[in-house]
Amino acid sequence: MPLERGRVYLAPGGSAHLTVGGLRPVCALVPSEPVSGHRPSVDVLFRSVARRFGRTSVGIILTGMGSDGAAGMLDIRSAGGLAIGQDEASSLVYGMPKAAMLMDAIDTQLPLESIARHLFNG
Repeated sequence: MPLERGRVYLAPGGSAHLTVGGLRPVCALVPSEPVSGHRPSVDVLFRSVARRFGRTSVGIILTGMGSDGAAGMLDIRSAGGLAIGQDEASSLVYGMPKAAMLMDAIDTQLPLESIARHLFNG
């Protein structure tokens, strides 16, 4: 499916990983084995974003248990993209953002209510 501004894409649980790629960016559901016990895995999505968009990529990791997404956030940051994590104070469960912070995969931590403003106003 072509990526379109203003659209949200969700990966259905359990059957495939969501990825982005292609000359004209598209998202695709890719059937494959779980990654770190997850399918879909945020790491798979973020890694595909880093490969496709490089320094123009943006990753945001929000509250959640575990560490899925931390390695993918590091790929985004290493590619020169923007990596944002939800701060501990506004997180219900600080697991996923914390794992990314511990890997030095986050450029900035923000309260949930400040993330959109930061993206659009710098």
